[in-house]
Amino acid sequence: MSEQDLQHTETTPPSGEKLQKVLARIGVGSRRDVEAWISQGRIKVNGVEATLGQRVDLHDAIAVDGKLIKREEAAEATRRVIMYNKPDGEICTRDDPEGRPTVFDRLPRPKEGRWINIGRLDINTTGLLLFTTDGELANRLMHPSYEMDREYAVRVRGEVDDEMIERLKAGVMLEDGPAKFTDIQKAPGGEGFNHWYHCVVMEGRNREVRRLWESQGMVVSRLKRVRFGPVFLNSDLPMGRWREMTQGEIDILAAEVGLQPVALPAMNLKTKDRMERMQRKSTRPMGRNERVRNLRPAHEGNAAERPARQPREEAPRKGSRGSAVAERPSDMRKRPGKPDGDKPAGRGRGKPRG
Repeated sequence: MSEQDLQHTETTPPSGEKLQKVLARIGVGSRRDVEAWISQGRIKVNGVEATLGQRVDLHDAIAVDGKLIKREEAAEATRRVIMYNKPDGEICTRDDPEGRPTVFDRLPRPKEGRWINIGRLDINTTGLLLFTTDGELANRLMHPSYEMDREYAVRVRGEVDDEMIERLKAGVMLEDGPAKFTDIQKAPGGEGFNHWYHCVVMEGRNREVRRLWESQGMVVSRLKRVRFGPVFLNSDLPMGRWREMTQGEIDILAAEVGLQPVALPAMNLKTKDRMERMQRKSTRPMGRNERVRNLRPAHEGNAAERPARQPREEAPRKGSRGSAVAERPSDMRKRPGKPDGDKPAGRGRGKPRG
């Protein structure tokens, strides 16, 4: 091989696109999901088990669990995003062997692809969850390199002093490595040994907020996520309800992780009317018979050891609904830091704000 041929070979980029990126873009799953399925042998390309890092083009036949993925679906990405106010007692998986309710039970079924949850909340944590049909958007929003800050309203039981706050902000060692809050702000509310705080973390590690407080000997009695990156959980979305984000809100969210806008899929009049009816139903307060039951296991001991009952969510007020996404930093709006509502306190990236 001549030197010219060798140079040409070294500079020629590999053809096609990585398999996990293709499947993520059309909403089959997030990149992490697809990579796990490849390792498990669940994906085949042209009848042969796929390998990590494999590249494909439009001529390759891709099958997941024996089901052929239609290649024309890959030609266009669909990017829909739903906000959901998760109640206590739901788990963040599609199917549960124990038959517990999941966060997917209440969501509308997308015409193409499927909903991918952007991060998770544990069974006893309430608040903001995002779902999308765009696996690439989900992957970037969850990836640590994009530093999507997550803000929580947390009620802790015990004495909190300035030294403890400083330790939590400086970083403590947990069983899976060092962790910290990028900021902590005391919020009004609470009585006796119960105190409310708004805390921000930059990762989505399992039970990270609870474990950070527990490392200081504190007990977390309530935990609610009120913000994910630029997306706020406003009081016009009752617990157990969802709403689809607008084109403008999705574009702001996508721009946070360097993605270009993608138009929402066109709907015929019948589909649009059905979606609007579902949206109106989802954003109204729950009726008495619809209330989400507390599914925590029964606790032994006195009443002080039992989990506190959650207050009823505030009903939407006429004219109160607005965008839940803040275009940082120019479009920020100062919000009160009342922990029993849905509005976080403070402002600024990496800090509780509103």
